[in-house]
Amino acid sequence: MPYKLNIFSKILIMLILLLIPIVLLYSYTNRITNNVVQDQIQSSNLNQLSFFMHQLDADVERLAMSPVILGSDPYMREYINRSDSPDYDVLKEQSRMIQKLSLQSVSSGWVNELTVAIPKGKQVLSSSIFVNGTDVWPWHRAIQRTWTYEIREGDKGIGSFIREISEPIRAQTVDQANVLYQVRFSVQNMVNLMDVYKQDKRSDPFLVDGRNALIVNSSSNQQITNAIREQLALDGDLPNSGQVQFEIDRQQYLISYVKSTQLGWYLVDYVPVEKILSPITMTRKLFYTTIGLLLVMSVLASFMLYRNVQIPIGKMMQSVQKVKRGDLSARIHYKAKNEFDFLIQRFNEMAEQIQVLVEDVYAEKIRSREATLKQLQSQIHPHFLYNSLFFIINSAEMEDKESVVAMAQNLAEFYRYTTRVEKQAVKLSDELDLVGHYLNIQHLRIHRLKYDISVPVNMLDEWVPRLILQPLVENAILHGIERSVEGDLITITGEQDENWNRVIVEDNGAGLNEAGLARLLEQLHSPMSDDIGCGTWNVHHRLYYQFGEGSGLTFYPGEKGGLKAVLTWKRGAQMNLPEAGGESKR
Repeated sequence: MPYKLNIFSKILIMLILLLIPIVLLYSYTNRITNNVVQDQIQSSNLNQLSFFMHQLDADVERLAMSPVILGSDPYMREYINRSDSPDYDVLKEQSRMIQKLSLQSVSSGWVNELTVAIPKGKQVLSSSIFVNGTDVWPWHRAIQRTWTYEIREGDKGIGSFIREISEPIRAQTVDQANVLYQVRFSVQNMVNLMDVYKQDKRSDPFLVDGRNALIVNSSSNQQITNAIREQLALDGDLPNSGQVQFEIDRQQYLISYVKSTQLGWYLVDYVPVEKILSPITMTRKLFYTTIGLLLVMSVLASFMLYRNVQIPIGKMMQSVQKVKRGDLSARIHYKAKNEFDFLIQRFNEMAEQIQVLVEDVYAEKIRSREATLKQLQSQIHPHFLYNSLFFIINSAEMEDKESVVAMAQNLAEFYRYTTRVEKQAVKLSDELDLVGHYLNIQHLRIHRLKYDISVPVNMLDEWVPRLILQPLVENAILHGIERSVEGDLITITGEQDENWNRVIVEDNGAGLNEAGLARLLEQLHSPMSDDIGCGTWNVHHRLYYQFGEGSGLTFYPGEKGGLKAVLTWKRGAQMNLPEAGGESKR
């Protein structure tokens, strides 16, 4: 059967055909605008970088004039000419010259050092206290007449630029000159300027020379900076200024560069092309978003033409699927205001009736499970009753009154607790009291028996099924302590984590071998039969019924040679226990 377009599809296709010419026209005009704006922004970036380079050169040029000014100073000339005169107070004049050097140094906007070296007398005067008066000076090196970049020892890896002027001017090395004037400034001055420029422009400027030496700003991206430096080196000699585009890490960058007339270095700045075009991109996205909103509004308008048919059917299909998956609370909350209202109302009534019937069956199943739990509990018998009575008889014949009283009191407390079946949920503290009475009775019978109970106070108010610990203690005595001559200790410890409670019952008795332990664990998860002892099986299944997946009983080899039984149940789950709201009476 051929597919037929419905009204909604036809209207939607018509709207798309109307929008296509508009989108094509905008794309053409946007491409032209994009090229024009990109050219203007690129030109603006280069002009701003050139202006910044001009300011930097101006500062460097002012520093370059410092040696010339020093050489013209009359006091400096007098000191140089008379420093070896016997009637000349050299120390006083040295102090005066150092003060003059310091004042002229701080008069500049950049941090710098001014130094005067006199090779004849091996004298060095400087505005820096670390250089002034030093006896270690490179007297035999060449004179640096142009700005030279170097990293001086002791400057913690921060480079500096130096420039020197000598008298006479023809001197090639320091020791050939009568006097040497040196000015030095740290590259930190340039770093600070680049930091300010970066804040204003949101860029990442750096300086590079022909030998690939690099001066970067404080927060430079080293990976991108190194990649740009390598690309510029591949291009050979660069013009004094210009712009190129490189692709770095799959992103296109616009690189602008300007050469310094003073230093001969290149000031380089880069910016992602995507960032340059961000205003145009934003406008384009706004346009396409508007077109999309118009399309959505058109779709909604066409959808309203038949919403009274499609939406009610969709709601009914969704609710039927929920009921099929077992969600009987599914209802259709929709007013179609037409014939579908009748179907929706009847569906809700039908789902409600099914839910009531299923909940009745489920409640009956819960009551049956509770009856099963009580039946399981009733199977827990006090196997030691007769032995306890015979103990009382024997102690009475031996006129051991204290033993008779102790056995009778503990036995009375034990049976008063075990015969109260109206409450199936008790606090862990009540179970521990019962176990204490039971162990006292066993201690009267088995004098070597010792026990230790250590449970955190936070666990004492946790809810557990009645008679959940006593079968484990009884099992530890009968199958562990009594079967081992050396067995004499039972420990009961409690621990908690974020989600679970655990009580561990451990003895140092005979224990089980690997095969016996595996058989015991297999019996815990098997259906109840005559071949399986009811004590531990009941404990495991009662915990599992009450607290769900993850709860129950398991066994491990004991650390002291016996057997370790671990009870696990959910923490704070007392609301799921039957009759958990009442307090246990003692």
